[in-house]
Amino acid sequence: MEKKPQEGRKGPAHRGVPPVVGLLLGTALMNALLYLYLNRFFISPPRAAVDPTHCPYGYFRMGTMKNCSPWLSCEELRTEVRQLKRVGEGAVKRVFLSEWKERKVALSRLTSLELKDDFLHGLQMLKSLQSRHVVTLLGYCEDDNTILTEYHPLGSLSSLEETLNLSKYRNVNTWQHRLQLAVDYVGIINYLHHSPLGTLVMCDSSDLPKTLSQYLLTSNFSIVVNDLDALPLVNHSSGTFVKCGHRELHGDFVAPEQLWPYGEDMSFHDDLMPSYDEKIDIWKIPDVSSFLLGHVEGSDMVRFHLFDIHKACKSQTPAERPTAQDILDTYQKVLNSLRDTTVSQTREML
Repeated sequence: MEKKPQEGRKGPAHRGVPPVVGLLLGTALMNALLYLYLNRFFISPPRAAVDPTHCPYGYFRMGTMKNCSPWLSCEELRTEVRQLKRVGEGAVKRVFLSEWKERKVALSRLTSLELKDDFLHGLQMLKSLQSRHVVTLLGYCEDDNTILTEYHPLGSLSSLEETLNLSKYRNVNTWQHRLQLAVDYVGIINYLHHSPLGTLVMCDSSDLPKTLSQYLLTSNFSIVVNDLDALPLVNHSSGTFVKCGHRELHGDFVAPEQLWPYGEDMSFHDDLMPSYDEKIDIWKIPDVSSFLLGHVEGSDMVRFHLFDIHKACKSQTPAERPTAQDILDTYQKVLNSLRDTTVSQTREML
C-alpha cells in the first residue's frame, strides 16, 4: 500500500510572491497615487464664478456660518463687538483686530473728521460692490464712523513673501499658486472696470507698496480688495475722466499720463493737469504681477509666456493697452497651458 508523504517533515508547499513582482506592484501603486496627486495639485478645479457665501444686499455670511445675517447695526457694533488691538493704520482708517460672537473681525475707525467724505465713500463702495472680489462687509455705523469687515490673518499682499517663506506654507510657494494670485488680482481689476456702478479706477496705487496694501491675502490663498476709499468713476460716453489726487506724481510705476506733461520749467498746477481713464490700472498690472510671481522655480517661464501681453500693457498710448478682460483671458490661458504641460511631462516620467 502506497504511503502518503508525511507533511509534518517538510510542511505545506509555500507559494510566495517573488520579490521582483512585489517590487513591481509597489511601484505601480506609487505611480497611481502620484498620478492622482498630480491631478489634484496641478489641475485644481476652477474657482466658482459666483461667491459661495453670496447673500442678498444688506446681509453677510462668513466662515462656517450657515445662514446669511443682516449687517450689524450701530447698537450691535457697540454692544457685541469687542475691540482687541490695533493691527493697521492708513490715512483714512485705523484697523483693530476685534471679536464678535467668538469670531475674529476687523473694526475700522475714522482717523480724522476731515477725511470723513473719503471714509463714507469707501463705505458706500463696500456696500455696493460686495462680491467674491471684495472683503466681506459685516456692519457699519455712520454715527460712530466705524466699519466692520471680515478679518484675514495673513494680512495684506505686502507681506506675501514673508508668509510664503513660512514652513507651513512652502507647499503653496510655487509658480502655479503664484500665477493664480496674479489671476485673482487681474480679476479684481476687471471687476472694478465692469462694476455694478460703472468703470471704477483704483486710484490708491501711486507706487507698488501702496498698491499691495489695498489687497488682502485670504486663508485659502486668494485675493480680495480691502481699501475702496479712492475709486473714482470713469464714463466714456459722457466724457467723464479722473485724476488720482491733487498732487504731482513721480516715478515709472504710475502710467505716463499720470505725470506732469509740461516739463520742469513749468510748476505743477492741478487745474492744468489732464485727466485720464481706467487704462492707468492696466499700465501697473505687469509690475504687480511680477511681484506676485516672485522668484520661485518656474516663475521666469511664466514671465516669458506673459511677455507679449505685458509689453502691450506698457504702451505709451493708453488706448492701445489691452483691457483687463484681455489680460485675464491671457493669464488663464497661460496657467492652464503650463499646468497641463507640466502634468503631461510628469506622467511620461512615471
